[in-house]
Amino acid sequence: MELNADFTKRILLKTANMPWVASPMPGVDRLMLDRIGDEVARATSIVRYAPGSQFSAHTHSGGEEFIVLEGVFQDEHGDYPAGTYVRNPPTTTHTPGAAEGCTIFVKLWQFDPDDRTQFRREMAIGLATDENRVQTQLLHSDARETVRLLSLAPHQSVVETPTGGTELLMMSGTASESDDTLGRHDWLRLPEGAPLVLKAGDTGAQIWIKTGHLLFAKAPTT
Repeated sequence: MELNADFTKRILLKTANMPWVASPMPGVDRLMLDRIGDEVARATSIVRYAPGSQFSAHTHSGGEEFIVLEGVFQDEHGDYPAGTYVRNPPTTTHTPGAAEGCTIFVKLWQFDPDDRTQFRREMAIGLATDENRVQTQLLHSDARETVRLLSLAPHQSVVETPTGGTELLMMSGTASESDDTLGRHDWLRLPEGAPLVLKAGDTGAQIWIKTGHLLFAKAPTT
């Protein structure tokens, strides 16, 4: 399967209007945002766990990065409430589920194969004002990518043209980009060289943003 696999194009998905697709595991549904591959795939998705649903134990050969959007995600390593950012690099293993149900934003097979840094982080803790007066939390940075949480005041703007493209998920609030208004859990991907000109709406916005990584986008190797 190839879905939104041309990384030279701007892609905006209004996820509230998208249909949920059943996964191979009962009770676990997905909104597929981009994908190269079938069940082993370089994939970006929003995944919804029904209460009591669980995946079987598995190893993330290509790594897994996720944000808990709603509810509490669980595995044998602990509970991950909404607002938690997690990186499980290649070779990590777990048995994920959600006793009370949850929704996560997840990216698979997008790690450096040699990355072994595993961590979880509460995204909103430690926000600091950057040189552009934007409240920012640096979540992760390496030679391939930079991952941040931005908290914009009402009508505050962000203007940048990162090397390696841009991907963002609206966590809360609204923001305008080009002629589009982005709302909660909308997903935008901009190619290499495309400027990001983003302006928060009347209530401000919180935005998860990743830059640089599209230079390394490719199908998984098994």
